Amino acid sequence: MKRIVVKIGSNILADEKEGLDTKRISSIASDISELQNMGYDVVLVSSGAVAAGMRKLGLKEKPKDVQLKQAAAAVGQSSLMWAYEKGFGEHGKKVAQILLTRDDFSDRERYINSKNTLFTLLQYGIVPVINENDTVATDEIKFGDNDHLASLVAGLVEAERLVILSDVEGLCSADPRKSNKAVLIKTVDEITPGIEASAGAAGSAVGTGGMYSKVLAAKKAVNNGITVNIISGKKSGLIISLLKGNSHGTEFRAKKERLSSRQGWIVYGSRAKGTLHLDSGAVKALLHGGKSLLPSGVVSLDGKFETGDAVYCVDSAGKRIAKGITNYSFAEINKIKGKKTSEIEKILGYRYSDEIIHRDNLVVL
Repeated sequence: MKRIVVKIGSNILADEKEGLDTKRISSIASDISELQNMGYDVVLVSSGAVAAGMRKLGLKEKPKDVQLKQAAAAVGQSSLMWAYEKGFGEHGKKVAQILLTRDDFSDRERYINSKNTLFTLLQYGIVPVINENDTVATDEIKFGDNDHLASLVAGLVEAERLVILSDVEGLCSADPRKSNKAVLIKTVDEITPGIEASAGAAGSAVGTGGMYSKVLAAKKAVNNGITVNIISGKKSGLIISLLKGNSHGTEFRAKKERLSSRQGWIVYGSRAKGTLHLDSGAVKALLHGGKSLLPSGVVSLDGKFETGDAVYCVDSAGKRIAKGITNYSFAEINKIKGKKTSEIEKILGYRYSDEIIHRDNLVVL
């Protein structure tokens, strides 16, 4: 079964003054239903709850107050799901609401439970509609934006493609709303600093129509073996045409090797709680020898973490070279860093493992 994730932004679905655009939602539901008929499993990542809730609450501007924004999301989410229910129902399809926070990805057990639930829904031909749980999310457990959420979901469900529906045609060489010299970039083989700059990076306070966040999301996805397309979300039938082999918008080509499900979780799902600074020998062993990380290779460490937490491994210049799940806590590693494996039990009084990070729990970046 072919599987894709489709991300839809609030600027496609709703207007701050008019609320939800039910005609646009109905059109998108029609396209997604056709994709299912073509043999695709489809997962939606949808914004729009806050914008929908604003109209219900009589708000004229997007709320800056966190509690009011969360209230708007709670009020608007039901309207958003009703619109999807109605739109897909016209084609005999069913939808399911899934609300996630960052912790649902960083916690391994919750990650697996989420994966199993989504796979079951897809098995029954149901379209999962995923959104961030804005009502309970705080800064510590927020994704930041739904582009980032969509890239994580694509990895979670092992999708072959992530399609981001935007209010512009795709990634351009400049902001097409400000420059008539802007040219559409049709394919991207590697996301370079230049590509990021085209999207609004390099000191820009605001990305090109939110394009910078989309490019960063694409960067995560392609590194996980997932092709990413950014296309216009305001033209009916475009996504169907794309998946029939036609060129639309910008395509970010996936890297050949795909991470395993566990590797994908370690790199993109888990939240790093600290950093291990390694000597040159350990760096060489990880990058070129396929080895585990031993205490002798650790020079210093930062952060606050316990056994089982994720940590970054960096070289002498501070460059991240790997990420993994540690077998020892910060306090324990601080005592055994630079020591031989044979000295662990003498220093700590016990020995969980010979390795600080076993090779099976480590991914080179």
